[in-house]
Amino acid sequence: MEGLLNIWWVWLCAALGLALIELIAPASVFLGFALGALAMTAVVAFTSVANTSALLAVFAALSLVAWIVLKLVFKNQSSGARIVTRDINE
Repeated sequence: MEGLLNIWWVWLCAALGLALIELIAPASVFLGFALGALAMTAVVAFTSVANTSALLAVFAALSLVAWIVLKLVFKNQSSGARIVTRDINE
C-alpha cells in the first residue's frame, strides 16, 4: 500500500473513481475528495514525499480545502424549489 501512494496515476484513478461515485450518489461530498485526489496527483508527481502518513494528511487537508471552496462557490445556488404564495385556481 505504501508504494502505491507514491505513484501519481494511482491518485488520478482515485480522483476519477470518486468523481464517478459523485455522479451515482450526488451529495457534494465525494466531489471534494475527488478534487483532493486530483491535487494529490500533482503533489506526488512533483515532490518526493515518501511518508504514507504525510501523504494521507496532505490528501485530507486538500480535500477539506476543496470542500470548503465548493461550499463557498455554490452557496448561492438554490434547490430549485418554488414557494407558492397564491393559488392559481382563485
